[in-house]
Amino acid sequence: MIGAIAGDIIGSVYEWENVKTTDFDFFDPRCRFTDDTVMTVAVADCLLSGREYSEVFREYGRRYPDAGYGGLFRKWLFSRNPQPYNSYGNGSAMRVSPVGFASSKLEAVIDEAKKSAKVTHNHVEGIKGAQAVASAIFLAREGKNKEEIQIFIKDRFGYDLHKRLDDIRPGYSFDATCQGSVPEAIIAFLESRDYEDAVRKAVSLGGDSDTIACITGGIAQAYYKHIPRFIVEKVRGALPADFLKIVDDFNNAFGVAI
Repeated sequence: MIGAIAGDIIGSVYEWENVKTTDFDFFDPRCRFTDDTVMTVAVADCLLSGREYSEVFREYGRRYPDAGYGGLFRKWLFSRNPQPYNSYGNGSAMRVSPVGFASSKLEAVIDEAKKSAKVTHNHVEGIKGAQAVASAIFLAREGKNKEEIQIFIKDRFGYDLHKRLDDIRPGYSFDATCQGSVPEAIIAFLESRDYEDAVRKAVSLGGDSDTIACITGGIAQAYYKHIPRFIVEKVRGALPADFLKIVDDFNNAFGVAI
């Protein structure tokens, strides 16, 4: 999940200052981890500990209350009786990458992605977005090629992945829905040459840059199985000790290579 976290950190500074090019400062001094990272680590914690998603999400969210949560999710975090709120926002997709790395069977990944989503994002599109991203990660991990990944995601989840980034980019603007950002994030991966190129392409779309890059980064890590050392070092240096422990424990438990 370092791949997803790196995408979040790199894209964080461009969320409200969009760039429409792949030629940008990869680690701007203002880069930081956001809610994408907090909840990604929370999902990993759930998979390691077996604790309930709702409980762990609220624990992490309250520990890091200023990470940039959406209004409805923030309200859910601090509610006395938190209930799913029928969201189709991309929060379910941005946090799901650990699920794609943790299971040994595709249907188990799809089922677990639904569990991780539905405590908040129980709208069909919110669940679908999480399942599509986790599936792409699993398939990439298993050595499927890009065409096989593209066909599966299209057939199973109905996303149109035949658009080109060069056609999407000029008119693309902020869209925090799963249906308006997950396909774009997957396309950025499909057109990439390596991990760094994938994140650069994701950020270059504009829009919800940190979340798109987080989603793309998770898939790219699974597919390329290598993240340049300078990226890993920068990311580790930006994370608190409690996050690093979960990341390392997760990688060791599930044999995730960086």
